[in-house]
Amino acid sequence: MNKTEPRLDRRTAILDAAEEQFAKHGYDGVTLRAIARRAGVDLALPNYYFGPKRDLFDAVLFRRAEILNKARLDQLDQCLEESDQAPSVEAIIRAYLEPMLTGEQVEEEGWKNYYALIAYVNNSPEWGGQLMTQFFDPLVYRFMDALRLALPGIEDRDLYWGYHCLSGALTLTFAQTGRIDHLSGGSCRSSDLMDACEHMVQFTTAGFEAFRKQMTADKKGRPRKGPSTRR
Repeated sequence: MNKTEPRLDRRTAILDAAEEQFAKHGYDGVTLRAIARRAGVDLALPNYYFGPKRDLFDAVLFRRAEILNKARLDQLDQCLEESDQAPSVEAIIRAYLEPMLTGEQVEEEGWKNYYALIAYVNNSPEWGGQLMTQFFDPLVYRFMDALRLALPGIEDRDLYWGYHCLSGALTLTFAQTGRIDHLSGGSCRSSDLMDACEHMVQFTTAGFEAFRKQMTADKKGRPRKGPSTRR
């Protein structure tokens, strides 16, 4: 056996255990002792490999964020390369969502824990702004630039509120609360991430395309509908 394998196995076990514990109990509800116990390692090892609890929390977030971000950027790059002119809004939204919500990984327990953890972080005033910025903002800005290509002239206010709506729907999907199961009488399942993905793609695309129609109306001097007056 390679001498590095036991060390790698212990590191992975600690990350897996921490991911599960943070997803279930939040940051403040977890101790390094509980993580070590769940990982089946000596109490000193989480701190030895990762440092204090906050550093371990960051390591858990980074591990799968790196995988997701690469997959999404690869699909976005492919979308941009295949576009003769401007990319389509739908192709951009698919590049953003499909690597996360389709594929074999969505059934893996570790990914389920990670998505629940992201839902927790993104909904937290304490963690959301800081950690989502740290791990995901560079990727989000790439997608915002792509949407500007697809929707030339879109106002930043519309662009970022549109993204806000997408991010909120994605966060709720990650949480898999079962709420939609109850509301729909079982016709929708919060665990069906592929179905959620397809509906979010269609709904979000339609929302951004509505901004395109409004931009056309603005150019013709038609007033915007609703109470949102530009300042």
